[in-house]
Amino acid sequence: MVVRKRGQDGAVIEVIDDGPGIAKEHQAKVFDRFYRVDKGRSRDMGGTGLGLAIARWAVEFNGGRLELESEDGKGCTFRIVIPAVTT
Repeated sequence: MVVRKRGQDGAVIEVIDDGPGIAKEHQAKVFDRFYRVDKGRSRDMGGTGLGLAIARWAVEFNGGRLELESEDGKGCTFRIVIPAVTT
């Protein structure tokens, strides 16, 4: 599910799933380049482990932040927060 919100301070986009979640010990690392939570997944199986690192870079490059909320067994919420442009 994708939720979009707009407030005086900017825009928020939330991507929410009901999957297995990400364990606490992995949450700080999932935005690192080439990091894989599942060590059983190799490059031969597809992917490079760059998706969240690129997403974080793109959001931060535009002055925002990318947040993760997750509880083991209860899914994840990835939140993009982009501040309002002031002129």
